[in-house]
Amino acid sequence: MARLEEICSLITDGSHFSPEDEGVGYPMFSVKDMTPNGFNISGCKKIGEEAYKKLVANGCKPLNDDVVVAKDGSYLKTAFVIKGNPEIALLSSIAILRPKIDLVVPEYLSYFLKSDAVYRTVSLNYITGTALKRIILKGIRKIEVDLPDIGEQEQRAQRLSKVDYLCQLRKQQLDKLDELVKARFVEMFGDPVRNEKGWNTYALAEMCDGIGDGLHGTPEYDENGEYPFINGNNLIDGVIQINASTKKVNKKTYEKHYIKISQNAILLSINGTLGKIAFYNGEQVMLGKSACYCNLKDEVNRIFVYKIMKTDAFAGYLEDNSTKSTIKNVGLKAIREYRLIAPPLSLQNQFAVFAEYVDQQKQTVQQSLEKLELMKKALMQEYFG
Repeated sequence: MARLEEICSLITDGSHFSPEDEGVGYPMFSVKDMTPNGFNISGCKKIGEEAYKKLVANGCKPLNDDVVVAKDGSYLKTAFVIKGNPEIALLSSIAILRPKIDLVVPEYLSYFLKSDAVYRTVSLNYITGTALKRIILKGIRKIEVDLPDIGEQEQRAQRLSKVDYLCQLRKQQLDKLDELVKARFVEMFGDPVRNEKGWNTYALAEMCDGIGDGLHGTPEYDENGEYPFINGNNLIDGVIQINASTKKVNKKTYEKHYIKISQNAILLSINGTLGKIAFYNGEQVMLGKSACYCNLKDEVNRIFVYKIMKTDAFAGYLEDNSTKSTIKNVGLKAIREYRLIAPPLSLQNQFAVFAEYVDQQKQTVQQSLEKLELMKKALMQEYFG
């Protein structure tokens, strides 16, 4: 074992001064711009040449084989190795570690710092702050690193890197499959907002036998109850997800507040996080006020409507019609008035068959991804504890 300060020639962080964002120029990253695979340049600050040169002179620019680590907020959750000599600068929410490569492999160090064992140790001993938790450089320097020989470090890093690469491929496959469904939708129906194909349009209320929401208030919970009390946060990617924190009610309470929801219904979150959606498949659940039900008529395919509700246009509509308060809320009136294109049911069904087939392919890819993630977790546990 060795302390980080013993195996790194430099441990510092980015600038504690934030230059003005000029919109163009050199990228300047903070912890919010970090992803597992590198920096996301899309939303970062851009600074001018004069400010950049000052930051370089002050050591706020990482070099090739430096390890950059999330220091504030999501401390140690993200770390990766800098490759090449990118013309970038960092803010103080990111630490810069310069490994002594004769002692430690940079990629090995990056994985080590992201391990659960290190995270637990740091959380218990080196974290400061309350609202925004962070690890200061003094704490980083004290972190002890398990150091097998260089050859073993390289092997461990290579194995983990291969698993990460395969995970990334699976995620890209999932994204491509989503893009395929979106492309097929546009091919068949055009843009649902511009409606260049001239389909009839109807308010959502006209396409439903009823639109409403759940209980406005708190029911009497029963830890031994059989009926989950769900809200918008239980609606995940088309599925009603019940977890350990989901409250339950008993039969009496369930029947008292019973709402008839059809087998062709879609549930939509309209309070808090807007636009989360799930299909209703006869689950015996009790709805809270943040879950809206749309009992679609039999002549409407709910997969078709689901895909419209997943568009940026629908998300924008919800945002535009929400209360501008801390907790956003969309009224039922706005939901009922949303206008949708209405192609013939035969075309809706044809699209739904295609979408369901692609979803089956996604499930296969997702299962493969989950197995790879379990493999990585097992390797991390084996290597780092």
